[in-house]
This record gives sequence, C-alpha cells and structure tokens, in this order.
Amino acid sequence: MASSTLDPARRGSGLAQRILLATPPGRDRAVDALRAFAVLGVVLGHWLVTALVADGGGVHSTSPLAYVPGLAPVSWVFQTLAVFFLVGGLVGAKGYASARARGTAYGQWLGARLKRLFRPVAAVLAVWAAVAGVLLASGVAPGTVRTLVSLVCSPLWFLLVFAALTAMTPLAARIRPWWPLAAVALVDLVRFGAGGPAWLGWANVAAGWLVPYCLGAARAQGRLQSRGTGWALLAGGALSAALLVVFAGYPASMVGVPGAAVSNLSPPTLAAVAFGLAQCGAALLLLGPLRRVLRRPAAWAAVAVVNLFAMTVFLWHQTSMMAVTMAGLLTGAHLPGLHTVPDGPLWLVARLAWLPVFGAALLGCWALFRRFEHGRPRGRGRSRVVREHRPAPVAAARRP
Repeated sequence: MASSTLDPARRGSGLAQRILLATPPGRDRAVDALRAFAVLGVVLGHWLVTALVADGGGVHSTSPLAYVPGLAPVSWVFQTLAVFFLVGGLVGAKGYASARARGTAYGQWLGARLKRLFRPVAAVLAVWAAVAGVLLASGVAPGTVRTLVSLVCSPLWFLLVFAALTAMTPLAARIRPWWPLAAVALVDLVRFGAGGPAWLGWANVAAGWLVPYCLGAARAQGRLQSRGTGWALLAGGALSAALLVVFAGYPASMVGVPGAAVSNLSPPTLAAVAFGLAQCGAALLLLGPLRRVLRRPAAWAAVAVVNLFAMTVFLWHQTSMMAVTMAGLLTGAHLPGLHTVPDGPLWLVARLAWLPVFGAALLGCWALFRRFEHGRPRGRGRSRVVREHRPAPVAAARRP
C-alpha cells in the first residue's frame, strides 16, 4: 500500500512542503527510497573501492580490496544492484500494465522509457570525448587517458543491461524468477564444475539480473506480498551465498577485484545472484517501515530529490572523484586516501575524509548537467519530483 496523506499541520514548510503537496496520494514512496538507496550505494561503493594511483608519470586504477582482502565486507554493504533491478522490475511491470490499460502501444511505451534513460548519457560521452582529446593533445600519457575514460564508461554497461531488461518487461511479468536463477546455476556448473569456457559466463549478465527484475515484476502483480516471503529470500539468499563462498570457492567480495581470477560481478556468478536474493528479501521487508518514515516531509523531500536527479548522480560521480584526484596530483603533495596506494585500512579511513570533497565536486557536476536529465520543462508550476516512476541507475555500478 502507498503511504498515507498527512495532516496539513504536520506537512512542514518550504521545499519539503511543496514536494509533499505535489505528491499524488497513491505514490509508493518506499519504492523511491529503495531506488535512492541503490543509487547512493553505487556511488559510495565506487568512491570507497576505486583508487587512482600516480605511478611513473602516469595514473592507473586499483582497489583496496586487492591489497586487503579483509575489507570484503565493504562490498556487501555497497553492492546494491539487485535492489535497483528489483525496483526496476516492479516499476516497469506497473508502468507497462498502466500503458496497456491506456491503449499505449508497447513500442511507444518502451521508446519513452529508453529516451529518459539515455538522453543524459549523450552529455557524458560528448564531454569526455572532448576531455580525452584535450588530454592527449597536451601530452598526457595514453594509458592515463585510457584509465580515466574507462572509469567513466565502464558503469554504462549497467544502462545497457537495464534497457534490455526493460524491453523484456512483458516476458519478465510472465516467467518465474526461478527460471533465470536455474540458468545461472547451470552456467556456473558448466564453467567451474565441468571446465567449460569462460565466455559462457557472460550469459549470466542477462540471466543473473533478470532474477531480481522478475521478483519486482511479481511484486507488481500482487505476488510476494507476505513477510514470510521476504524472510525466506533474505535467509535463503544469505545462507546460499555464504555456503558458496566458504565451500565452493567463490570470492568473498561481491564486486570485482583487480587481478582476481574470478569476479562475482563481471560476469555475475551464482554467489552474487544468491546475495542479490538476500538483498531483495531485505528490501521487501523494509517497504512497510520505509512508508512510515517517509510520512515525514523532510525525509520524503530528500528521497524525492535524489530520485529526481538519480541519472545525473550516477553518470557524473566517477568524474567528480577523478576531478578531485587529478587536482590533488597538481598540488604535488602526498595526499593519503586520494592518489596513494590503497595498501591498508588506514587508506580507507583517509578516503572517508575525502568523500565530502567528492560530494562537493558532484554537486558542481549536478549544477552543470542536470538539465540533460529532464530536457525542457513542460510548463511552470508542474513538479518533476513526482512524475511517474522512471528508470534511474545504480551500478554499479556497475555497477562496478
């Protein structure tokens, strides 16, 4: 059920009140909160586990997880892709059902969603094409330019996967999530158990993320409503992931680690999908409490604003981190946690101190490029905060 309308006396004032007054009574704010959580998880995860290290006149990327395997639990907190795909399936299935009820053709519905998804990407690619050209012309090492561009472009895989799953929404609404889960298990059995080719794992890019997407579609159709289902997904997914890590040799980190023989994320493994099931179970259990919290105007305003500019945040968060890092290099100073080797927990502590600086740089990117997320406003007085639920990234990243 959607959050209830508040007593006007409790609605607050200023921006929070305007957002609240513009929010349709039937909007499920908890779904927006889950999306905001997934997006911010990707951003913070990238900022914490991606390091640009100055070495021999160039810059290369690495991760503290490659130096301190004990930091793997960090990836359990910030690898939130399954939550985003769960929300994507829920919103996509509802949106498609609503479009059909209005008589909107599938192609028209899909085109509108993909346009909102990819319009801001053009700005990122154009800016970075120009930046890369300037850097190369000014004598920056090609390896450094390649590192920077890859950090910007690598999360875009997520958008391609999300677009493909969005196109598959009518199918996802019909199939049970256990079918793609079985496909992931079969692929991993062939890869790791029977010595099959490594390229076979890329089939899991579609099958693995189709699992939470189908769960979301099922929820949109009125299934998976009981708290028992949420607890079963949470407990079963967590236990399965733990058993796969401890006894089947899967990596403990739920994100890719430079130099590792196997990545749980690129392509997704059965361990990552099991972990995602646990995340989906936790997300379903949190829907009720989130609805109660989001009756507060300030809490709902924060969630609404994050959702409004989720694509801008996702697309430019790596750029903001790189801008701060490169500015630090220009100072010539030794700045721990910024462009030093991430070889211990102290690096991670120092990196935490840089997060507000990255956030400030991201705010600058938001000011410059937010217009590309929504295009021209349709008229005064119409709030964009409370538009129909629309696709917005996480990824982590690629996701990441």
